[in-house]
Amino acid sequence: MVRVLATGTFDILHPGHLCFLSEAKALGDELYVIVARDSMVKHKPKPIVPEAQRLAVVQGLRIVDKAMLGSEKDMFEPLREIKPDIVAIGSNQHFDEKELEKQLRAHSIHARVVRIQAFEDCDLCSSGAIIRRILERNGRT
Repeated sequence: MVRVLATGTFDILHPGHLCFLSEAKALGDELYVIVARDSMVKHKPKPIVPEAQRLAVVQGLRIVDKAMLGSEKDMFEPLREIKPDIVAIGSNQHFDEKELEKQLRAHSIHARVVRIQAFEDCDLCSSGAIIRRILERNGRT
């Protein structure tokens, strides 16, 4: 069994998320997903949807075998528990594949890192775009 791990914030689920997770699932037999904790999202605005709800939505997806919240202390902690064979990262995630593999090895996690190149190209294929559209419709920009 090849265990694939995908991670993300998954704020306001959209077709881009579904494409990413489908492509990740195609890399193996089991898809585990780590949903970022609210407190750990530092590279973009804080999520609109609370972490417990984001987790419930991701877990409810048929292609996801198991979803869990990430750690609030050490991003590698849940990876040691999951023991993935492959870590899938999205085309827009800010990781260098080689550097991430090196960090994984340093934490005794022997997974291959694969960047998912496929993505949905649509007007509302990002949480930020959805939020902007809502604000525009309500006369706020």
